[in-house]
Amino acid sequence: MLLYNGQSILEEDLKLPVSNRAFQYNDGFFETVMVVDGKLRFWQDHLARMQEAAASLKLELPVYFTKAAFEQQLLQLAEQNQAVKYGRLKLKVWRAGAGLYTPEVKTVEWLATVQPTAAGTTESISIGICQSIKTIYSPLSHFKGPNAPIYVLAANEKKQTDHDDLLLLNPQGMVAELISSNIFWLLNGKLFTPALDTGCVNGIARRNMLRWCSIQSIKVREAYFTPERLREADAIFAANVTAIRSIKSIAGEPLRENDTFLKKLSLELGL
Repeated sequence: MLLYNGQSILEEDLKLPVSNRAFQYNDGFFETVMVVDGKLRFWQDHLARMQEAAASLKLELPVYFTKAAFEQQLLQLAEQNQAVKYGRLKLKVWRAGAGLYTPEVKTVEWLATVQPTAAGTTESISIGICQSIKTIYSPLSHFKGPNAPIYVLAANEKKQTDHDDLLLLNPQGMVAELISSNIFWLLNGKLFTPALDTGCVNGIARRNMLRWCSIQSIKVREAYFTPERLREADAIFAANVTAIRSIKSIAGEPLRENDTFLKKLSLELGL
């Protein structure tokens, strides 16, 4: 079952016109939300990022997106698809109407899908450094959708390696993010993560982690580091809405790990 503009339909009944602006111009964005034990994890943060994305694209989100009834409708979809215990919900939002590059309207259409999945693994990972593509900072780079081909190309490169993930750099050679996660590192008692103007996504786990650090009075720096400087860190880890994972090596070079801190962090954030 799917939700298309608020209507529950079978997947085979979904029909989109050729003029659809998501298909024609990628004129929209998406959110991936984890359903865990009958709740939408970090829903308010996802909603905030959707509002930011809509503002960047000059879109008007439906008022009911902010209502509790919409959240319940999404959970009902998860139940219909046997994904209440643990599921991956994808909410795709795009500009309605037709037109060429100049849009006709600001209103949106939307589609929600949910699939059952397993809890994210916390096993540590080995990463390489992406050679084929760089991140691109823009008013659209902080949310998901417009820059998706960058991550597709990086994932294609990863398939040709024995790495679990690849580190993406910006055009100046500064660390930005991984293919589907933000990156963080501990150094001298401070938590570091790349600044948003490196072109990284403003991830939901990232928001929660920085908020938690502020509450705990842990110093945080949004920084510009080369990959070489990462090797100085006391621990490096990746995080997204599925899990926090320690990074044990970069390009085959072993790194220090801090399982105690990461276990505490995972517990505090509910990941």
